[in-house]
Amino acid sequence: MWASGQKYNKLIWKNELRKDTLKEILLNDMNISIRLLYSLKKYKQIFVNNNFYKMHELVNIGDTIEINLPSEANDYEAESMDIKVLYEDEDLMVVQKEPFIVVHPTKSHLNHTLANGLIKLFKDKDIKSKIRFVNRLDRDTSGILIVAKNSYCHSMLTKNDAMHEMQKKYYAIVGGHLSQESASINLPIDKSEDGIKRIVSEKGQRAVTNYKVIKKLENATLVEVSLETGRTHQIRVHFSHIGHPLLGDELYGGDMKLFDRQALHCFELGFYSPRKPEIIHIKSELPHDMRELIEKL
Repeated sequence: MWASGQKYNKLIWKNELRKDTLKEILLNDMNISIRLLYSLKKYKQIFVNNNFYKMHELVNIGDTIEINLPSEANDYEAESMDIKVLYEDEDLMVVQKEPFIVVHPTKSHLNHTLANGLIKLFKDKDIKSKIRFVNRLDRDTSGILIVAKNSYCHSMLTKNDAMHEMQKKYYAIVGGHLSQESASINLPIDKSEDGIKRIVSEKGQRAVTNYKVIKKLENATLVEVSLETGRTHQIRVHFSHIGHPLLGDELYGGDMKLFDRQALHCFELGFYSPRKPEIIHIKSELPHDMRELIEKL
């Protein structure tokens, strides 16, 4: 079990399950990845009862394992940015992403990204780690983002089963009025020939989007959306395919008259933080531009 004294760069484990080799406990009880294990082994950053142990040595019941995670440098510039932190623990930080902000630097966006602002925030908090996003949002989509504060957390939360268990809910404003108050859109999604757009195709990957109508507006509908899968542009592709593209979604045929971005906001995430026993639910209010759009309609 996790012992007291945890930090973003220090893992402390009280061995209470069984007597076994250090390697087996690290892999099976603490869920240390093979990649991280090799790095820690190389730099001799694993201790048992304050003594350096080799992988084959036995750890007894009651022994304490302590791991020191290495300091890391970021490759991009730090920038002052007003970032709203919704939740934080020793392993992660949950932040609110505003619309029109690129999440991570690219060749065309080296600066003024959310990552640049987070690098500054990490420095202010004396967190010497790389910026690792657990989930992603498009530039024009607003909502909740999870940022791992260490490689251990990132590897834990980006495993296939962890991502599948993560509960994601969105608000979207789609064109027209839907024929059903609630439904499930189960249509496979694949890349288009241009590699940018996604399309519904039998050759694609399984994609399931569930929705329920929250409010009917003037020639539009506010819907709550939950995802069973996490394909790129999934919500946008599915609603466009059934004839109700998101307002402001130029790429997928949405009406651009009243809104200049896709009307999509991630308002709730449910997930397990690596060193917390209970599921964590984070909620975020609708951004002002979507609230104003609803009032207009």
